[in-house]
Amino acid sequence: MNSCLYYFEHVWRFILKIGNRMVAVFFIGLFLTAAAGHAKIVDRIVAVVNDDIITGSELEAAFEPYQKRIADSYKGPDKQKIIAEGKLNILNRMIDSKLIEQRAAKQGQTVRDEEALDTIKDLLSKKSIQMDDFLKTLEREGSTFDAYKREIKEQMIRMKLLRREIKAKILVSDEEIGEFYVKHRDDYEGKEAVRIKQILILVPENMDQKTRIKRKADAEVIHKRLKDGESFDLLAVQFSQGPSAATGGDIGFVEKGTMLPEVDLVVFKLGKDEISQVLTSPIGFHIVKVLDRRGAGIKSIGAVREEIKLKLEEEKMGKKYEEWISDLRKKSHIEIKL
Repeated sequence: MNSCLYYFEHVWRFILKIGNRMVAVFFIGLFLTAAAGHAKIVDRIVAVVNDDIITGSELEAAFEPYQKRIADSYKGPDKQKIIAEGKLNILNRMIDSKLIEQRAAKQGQTVRDEEALDTIKDLLSKKSIQMDDFLKTLEREGSTFDAYKREIKEQMIRMKLLRREIKAKILVSDEEIGEFYVKHRDDYEGKEAVRIKQILILVPENMDQKTRIKRKADAEVIHKRLKDGESFDLLAVQFSQGPSAATGGDIGFVEKGTMLPEVDLVVFKLGKDEISQVLTSPIGFHIVKVLDRRGAGIKSIGAVREEIKLKLEEEKMGKKYEEWISDLRKKSHIEIKL
């Protein structure tokens, strides 16, 4: 069956190059008739992107993790409509990726497997995540390492291409930086704030004392595992009952005086990357890690110039990318066959 699909793909690309749609229909008819004798199910084409195709099985594989999330989290009456719209969105992303791959190939932009693997290892190292733990997380999410590696390669190719075709043409002037600073001055002043991660074990008001003691002991075990070097992100995903558990417990920046007093009092005494003891509050037991700090008062424009420049570049990049990919689509031959 694989050899049939391989042959079919090459025949299809040949047909596209000669540009004869009647010949295409004839060859497809012959292929489907012949393939029917070899298998019960024949993969179908769901999109044509210049000289490339996207098959139904490729789309299903890419959409599977998203479909699982929709199935698990969405219970509305229009679920099938949501699934169909989601599948079309994924297909359009795959088409954009094909266009980027084709454009990159024409310009000799490539990313080797070794480069992608090195990037993944570097990302995991920075987050203190072991490869075995990461593979288990992917499995829980319904994904695979090959799919993740493919996404990383696509991102790296995209960034190489965008740096060449878009970012190099973007300029941010001193006047723009000054105007942004004046307009968003409030963003650069305020109370002392810390960026924190939290693992929260909830204790409802009506919980009996025996269960409360058990949960405190559970929190102490988690704290010991953190001190022994285990990943805060993974333990938060596994054990935290707070709203930020899915993102590794990352709450973001929190200003002084906005947290529970029992937590606030301790957190602002911690140093960067320091982990608190198990803290007790009316809602449960907290373990907090400080990721970053920023002080009160107004930062000078000199102190935030590069931050503002990067922000403005990202905004311009986003707009330019939409224009660029839209123009690339207009210049390409695209057929969607869902």
